[in-house]
Amino acid sequence: MTTNSFSEKVINWYESHGRHDLQWRKAITPYRIWISEIMLQQTQVVTVKPYFKKFIKKYPTLKSIKDASEDEILTLWSGLGFYKRARNIFQTKEIIHSEHKGRFPKTFEEIIGLPGIGKSTTGAIMSIAHKIPTPILDGNVKRVLQRYFSDGKSIFSEKELWSLSLSVSNAANSNLYTQGIMDIGATVCTPQNPECSRCPLSSNCSSAFLKIEAVKSKKITDLKTIKMELSLFVADQEILLRKIDDQEIWKGLWSLPYSNESSSEVNSYNIQLIRHKLSHRILEIDINLKKVSKKFMPKNNFQYQWVKVGDVENIALPKPIKKIIENHGKENPL
Repeated sequence: MTTNSFSEKVINWYESHGRHDLQWRKAITPYRIWISEIMLQQTQVVTVKPYFKKFIKKYPTLKSIKDASEDEILTLWSGLGFYKRARNIFQTKEIIHSEHKGRFPKTFEEIIGLPGIGKSTTGAIMSIAHKIPTPILDGNVKRVLQRYFSDGKSIFSEKELWSLSLSVSNAANSNLYTQGIMDIGATVCTPQNPECSRCPLSSNCSSAFLKIEAVKSKKITDLKTIKMELSLFVADQEILLRKIDDQEIWKGLWSLPYSNESSSEVNSYNIQLIRHKLSHRILEIDINLKKVSKKFMPKNNFQYQWVKVGDVENIALPKPIKKIIENHGKENPL
């Protein structure tokens, strides 16, 4: 099959069977594709959908996000995880407004130099939003190319896969091709039980209708456990929050203060032990309730604020911390 017929089959399939209902594929702009691609890094489409909708409702354009603080962006990101992505969005929009006059860059070299934007994300923005044929290589595309060009006996290197992606991505309708090849990988050429009978490429695919061995994920048995002891300080219908800037896990978010950041004279009792699994570690968090007669500010260099329980929805909090605060507020109206 020629590279042109490869891309044509992908495009024809996408026009009839693609995921046109995805919100970031409506009213396409470089900004909307950028936000969606950053959200989709290491995160499934079904998880991203409501976050993208909420984010775009608040900041529909580059102009609207110009004055957004990092805290405001992190608040919208709360619960999505991998918070460095949100901090990268803040840094990128600052650069765009200071160095590109508020317009999203149009060249590959300018885009790939922005925080959090790698080669594949740049390719998606270039091909989908700017309609300039540019290869991409996310996990789904890698799988399609590997299976199509190999009978399963050869494993291509990253460099070889990029070369293959380049060879088939020079389509006149690059925006349709790029979305199509991603959708084929996500919905047809799946890791397990690929539906070759539905695939537009199966007639020339080296792996079509072969028994695909499921790739067994390497079991991680030695996840590092990090223990924390946090305090839920309650005073005058408000709780005390602390800005996290001394550890990388939730950097930039608000959380509860460590228990040793208060006077030992304050009586407390444990209300819950949280065990929260991240991609590369496990958090064990003891939450202690500490009722105080009046609000105070710990004497150190960290940033604190007192907020009402009902306002936590508007604060950039890690998902497990937000949940414990909300649950406590329901069970013990302040």
